[in-house]
Amino acid sequence: MEDNSRNKILVRTSWISTIGNTVLSLAKIVVGFLAGSLAVLGDGVDSATDVIISVVMIFAAKIVSKPPTKKYAYGYEKAETIATKILSLVIFYAGVQMLVSSIGSLMSPEPKQMPAAIAIYVTLFSIFGKLLLALYQYRQGKKVNSSLLTANAVNMRNDVIISAGVLVGLVFTFVLKMPILDTVTGLIISLFIIKSAADIFMESNVELMDGVKDEAVYAKIFDAVESVPGAHNPHRVRSRQIGSMYMIVLDVEVDGNITVIEAHRIANEVEQSIRARVDNIYDIVVHVEPEGVHHDAEQFGIDRKMV
Repeated sequence: MEDNSRNKILVRTSWISTIGNTVLSLAKIVVGFLAGSLAVLGDGVDSATDVIISVVMIFAAKIVSKPPTKKYAYGYEKAETIATKILSLVIFYAGVQMLVSSIGSLMSPEPKQMPAAIAIYVTLFSIFGKLLLALYQYRQGKKVNSSLLTANAVNMRNDVIISAGVLVGLVFTFVLKMPILDTVTGLIISLFIIKSAADIFMESNVELMDGVKDEAVYAKIFDAVESVPGAHNPHRVRSRQIGSMYMIVLDVEVDGNITVIEAHRIANEVEQSIRARVDNIYDIVVHVEPEGVHHDAEQFGIDRKMV
């Protein structure tokens, strides 16, 4: 998919997410406050963080679309990863705030009040709306291979689970006539939000540390090189992700007596063979060496024995 089309999908999806989450957030915050439900209010605050996240996504999409410069010769694709990192911190902050509020409510000596029945209806509305948004974000994220969209889809999926938990808590609150269950539900939800934030934070570290999320890519690279006649001993293979794309660098050995033109042809065939097996290639750099040259222990890179 062309970068321009990909960025348009990122921006459009982000705007749809922003509008949808704003409606859901306002509905839950207002109803949660009026109905006296801490769980619904907390759910609304969580949805409010999604609005912030969606705005971050819009800015990230605009940055990613910028062409490479002398300062950033690889382009701005990693801005999406940085935005994902910000997303995780926003989610974590919301979870901690809700945790503090829930504990404070549990410790308060004031008698708990039963929430109003409207809290149940707004929660049902939230579950339906969030489910649609999560499915849409996930499909669009997979379509353009965007870690930011898929991470936000996971966050929205968690919101559906959170809202479902709120609904269960409310039902038991009304059935058992125990308003403290609403507060306990809020506490459990806060812990779920914090865990979700930690998972997204750790996953975004892979790209920032120049790693790959799918280690199976190395087996594909070695298989690709070994299928090219004249290419031997692929080693010092390095792969990292720039946004959703792979940047691959490797060394291969060829017969030291062939011409430069022939060695160049083999290197091109290696590149084409890798592209045929690995999707979303940003660039491939093949370094050609004479066969049998002694190698000291390599500090970086992967060889066949490590796969």
